[in-house]
Amino acid sequence: MNKLGIGFLMLVALLLPEMASAAVGIDAITVTSNPKGGETYTVTIQILALMTMLTLLPALLLSMTAFTRIMIVLGLLRQAIGAAQAPSNQVLLGLSLFLTIFIMMPVLEKVNETAVQPYMEEKIDALTALQRASEPFKQFMLKQTREADLDTFVRISGRQQIDKPEDVPFSLLVPAYVTSELKTAFQIGFLIFLPFLVIDLVVASVLMSMGMMMLSPMIVSLPFKIMLFVLADGWTLVLEMLAASFYV
Repeated sequence: MNKLGIGFLMLVALLLPEMASAAVGIDAITVTSNPKGGETYTVTIQILALMTMLTLLPALLLSMTAFTRIMIVLGLLRQAIGAAQAPSNQVLLGLSLFLTIFIMMPVLEKVNETAVQPYMEEKIDALTALQRASEPFKQFMLKQTREADLDTFVRISGRQQIDKPEDVPFSLLVPAYVTSELKTAFQIGFLIFLPFLVIDLVVASVLMSMGMMMLSPMIVSLPFKIMLFVLADGWTLVLEMLAASFYV
């Protein structure tokens, strides 16, 4: 076991007494004695539901937040520059995650105010808290989703025409939202590619006119593209454009 795992176990051991003395929450395991003197251990339905939700967190992050558009645009930007692994995937993931949190902060604050805090204060039950928490995300997704994409999935599902956007179920809204995000991300990526493509064409034309057939244009154009991107403060411009492209 590595040092991180040992440290985590020590932290859990230190927190167990405090957790035991805290307010009673959801029972994790129920022990039932049977007539033969044995014991049966049963995991509660709430814990199973919670564990299932934890496994769905990555999918929720990709399909209900700004993460998809940001990650695709940054990946296309790296390809447009021509740098194979600079910045690395870990850097792009971290930047996309924190920019997603920044963009989604008004939605998260509303969820915390209307659902999390009342539930923690035991003013509402879990089902009501879940319904209240879904509303800000639904409004955010509706603002980014194109009507054409939404109508497409309504038609595919065989449902009747929905009168109000608020009546759209999540089973239709999530795929329509992801489809709109993919289209928007590739549109932004196309605009990002254009100036770098011009540099590649200019460099390739110069090399052809000089008769340097064996020299790869990518090797020559890469320093010029990096210099252009840095002089134009490209990272700030791209991140600012991404943040402004969302309707919150």
